[in-house]
Amino acid sequence: MVLPTRLMVLSISGVALAGLVFVATQDGGGDKATPAAHHALVRPHVPSGSVTTPAVITPTPTPTPTIVVRRGKVDVVIFNNSNVKGLAGKTSSRAQSVGWNVVATANWYGTVDASTVYFGPKLKAAAELLARDLGITRVKPAIAPMQFNRVTVILTGDYH
Repeated sequence: MVLPTRLMVLSISGVALAGLVFVATQDGGGDKATPAAHHALVRPHVPSGSVTTPAVITPTPTPTPTIVVRRGKVDVVIFNNSNVKGLAGKTSSRAQSVGWNVVATANWYGTVDASTVYFGPKLKAAAELLARDLGITRVKPAIAPMQFNRVTVILTGDYH
C-alpha cells in the first residue's frame, strides 16, 4: 500500500477547494436576486483633520395647485372709458357668451391709460382668465372706488 505524501495531500486539497469556489460563484443560468448584503459600501478616504462638506439635498418643489375659475360664479362689471358708443354693452355680450356673469355696464369717468381688467382679493386668476377671453393684456389689482368683490373691466379707445 502506498501512503500519500504531504505534497500530494495539499495538492488534492487545493484542487478540491478551487472546485468548491468555482461552483459557489457560478450563476447557474437562472434569475437570482443579489442580496444587498453582498454589496460593499465604499467610503472615500478622508485624511484626519480634514473637513468634509455634507451633500446638498435639493427639495422637490411642491406643485402649485391649479385654481379653477368658474366664470358664471364671478361677478363682472364693464365700463366704457372711450368715445366708442356701446363698447361696454358689446363687450358684455362677448363676456356673457363664454359664461361670465356680467352684473352691470356703464361709463367710467376718469382717465385710464389702456384697457384693463382689475381684480379684488382672491380674484386674480378670474381676472387673468377674463382678460384672455376678451383679449386684454393689462391686469391690475382693484383700486377705489371699484368694488373689491368682483372683477372690473375698464375699456379704452385701444380696445376692439
